[in-house]
Amino acid sequence: MQWTSAPNIAGAPLPQRARSFWRAWTGRTGEQLERLLEAERAQLPPWFVVGFGGGIAAWFALGRPGEWAAFLCLSAAVSLAGFVAGQGRTGRALGWFGLALTLGCGIVWLRAASVAAPRLDHPTVVNLKARVEGVENLAARETVRLTLAPDDPQLPPRVRVSIDSDKAPDGLATSALVRLRARLAPPPPMALPGTYDFARDAWFKRIGAVGKALGPVEVLRSGRPETLDSVRQRLGSHIHDRLPGHESGIAIALVTGDQNSVTEEDAAAMRASGLTHLLSVSGLHIAAVVAAAMFLSLKLLALSERLALRFNLVLVSAGVAAVAGIAYTLLTGAQVPTVRSCVAAVLILLGIALGRDAMSMRLVAVGALVVLVFRPEALAGPSFQMSFAAVTAIVAIHSTSWSRRFFQRREEGIVRRTGRELLAIIVTGLAVEFALIPMALFHFHRAGLYGVGANIVAIPLTTFVIMPLEAGALLLDAIGIGQPLWWLVGIAIRGLLWLAHSVASSPGAMAMIPSMPPWAFGLMVAGLLWLCLWSTRVRLFGFIPIAIGAFAALMSPTPDLLVTGDGRHLVVIDSSGTPMICPIGPETMSGAFLRKRRATAAIRQALPEPRSAVARATVASRRSASLTGNGACSQPCLRSQSTGMIS
Repeated sequence: MQWTSAPNIAGAPLPQRARSFWRAWTGRTGEQLERLLEAERAQLPPWFVVGFGGGIAAWFALGRPGEWAAFLCLSAAVSLAGFVAGQGRTGRALGWFGLALTLGCGIVWLRAASVAAPRLDHPTVVNLKARVEGVENLAARETVRLTLAPDDPQLPPRVRVSIDSDKAPDGLATSALVRLRARLAPPPPMALPGTYDFARDAWFKRIGAVGKALGPVEVLRSGRPETLDSVRQRLGSHIHDRLPGHESGIAIALVTGDQNSVTEEDAAAMRASGLTHLLSVSGLHIAAVVAAAMFLSLKLLALSERLALRFNLVLVSAGVAAVAGIAYTLLTGAQVPTVRSCVAAVLILLGIALGRDAMSMRLVAVGALVVLVFRPEALAGPSFQMSFAAVTAIVAIHSTSWSRRFFQRREEGIVRRTGRELLAIIVTGLAVEFALIPMALFHFHRAGLYGVGANIVAIPLTTFVIMPLEAGALLLDAIGIGQPLWWLVGIAIRGLLWLAHSVASSPGAMAMIPSMPPWAFGLMVAGLLWLCLWSTRVRLFGFIPIAIGAFAALMSPTPDLLVTGDGRHLVVIDSSGTPMICPIGPETMSGAFLRKRRATAAIRQALPEPRSAVARATVASRRSASLTGNGACSQPCLRSQSTGMIS
């Protein structure tokens, strides 16, 4: 018998298939991710701004300092792991994104701490002497809103008081010293879950109390408005004298950015028709002003042969346009959309001066970063979200290869060229509406569905007719011959309002939902960002979170009970869907035992039978509610005032 030994394989390498499955999978995934980031390297910088905004959003979503500190530690650890342990572009991208999260959360926390101010604890009636810091004339409400700095150290350092317009004394302006009697209360929380949170905005504005003046306001020392405020007020008064009420409100909003003169009826119609962005001075208005300034300055300077031969007139005109854009931004109050648009316009003009194409996603990212660094609280408001969502959608849709091939200018007949431009407007409008619908539904619980068609008419009407006519009328008023142009402005604005009201009153013009879970809104925003910021086919994966978030929003149940943020009213939905309001509180609790029994019986009778055992109570501002009352659940509450979530 021949004995043979087994071969020695101690030094032989293991076959490829013998490696760990997870190690192989991780390696392949890392290689694919590295190739993706290499192909998308031009799109990576905007994600730093996304991370910065994500850190700010996390601060608002989390409610306590301990949670904020934990998030900072976690994001800092992610950043450190990316820079130290990561390899290649993937590690660097992870490191920068974690750093952006950390900076965003830290900056908004620092901002919130720096503006902290005492707040009133309970309602009170006081006599106060204060210095006027701001005056807002709410013409549509026949109210004047004052921002005051009281002399009394027992009061918050800044309060806001409203007075009737007919009771406003002369000399009431910035820096005036006044004495008045007012009822003050703490800044109210959101009236219903998911609605406007005034208390949050008041915190960042250092407003510690709000209220109403009781009796006359005595001016101890007349004030003089600041230069820009004075110019804005004089322009508003001048336009109001030239045009009737409805038309003057729209005209004032276009020139000064002050929407307080727009009537509630017109404002609601503009929202329902998808035209409300025309009232907020933003990219459309800045673009019109900058383009007009550059065009006029270039044509006028070109009339001089010496200037045309010795200077780069394009560069000079770009400088003139930049100055005009900045001046218009300051005139209109430097609101978030205006600042964003001004920054973008200046960058575009700089790109033109340098001979480069400045219209890119990086331009949008820089504008957002500038706003968020100085006003991080703007991220939570609909103005910032809708403004940047619209411009991001426009840049994204026109950055795709197919849109550039189809929409680029070419030699063709006027019919085909007009059709191509009209189709480009329609596609752009659809992209903007798709991006804005989640924001509108989350913040306002309603969104217009016919906005694309309305904007096709309204945007050219506003840009090329109303604004030029209004600017010409203001210029001709200097020599007293502007009335004919004001007549044309009134006709054009009446046409705009007719369009808004017609679209708003059309059947099916509004989509409405009772509420949207914050996580569903976050999913849709993340999906939109993924869809817009990448340039390869991987962007299509953004439709997955959008679909999940949209499905969750559509399936969100209508609350059976709603308790207002001040704890004074309870809204119950009966079996027919009619909202019923029940006042609650100490003033309704005489005969407590009997009234509680009656209230309980009324609530049980009003609730639909299948839901009676599992009625959902939604309490605003995270406070528990006592479902007590006098049983007066007999009057349907006004949908426009009390039931924004359940209409």
